[in-house]
Amino acid sequence: MFRRRESVPFSFVAEADRFRSNVTPPPRERSSVSQLAGRSLIGLTVVAGLVGSLILGLPALSPAQGPSDIRQTQASHGS
Repeated sequence: MFRRRESVPFSFVAEADRFRSNVTPPPRERSSVSQLAGRSLIGLTVVAGLVGSLILGLPALSPAQGPSDIRQTQASHGS
């Protein structure tokens, strides 16, 4: 019913650690100029989006310095 696992000789296990294939993978194709341009354009678009969101988001994160704050400060000092 259940199959017993066969023991593996120690020499086989030790040899498996150093096994290297003699088949070399094919060389990678060089990217064409249009592929390089496309990748750099995508990278620049991502960086520009991050910088733009940082520039637009910083004023929203800074504490408000509007005219309503000035009126509240003057009213609290004047009374």
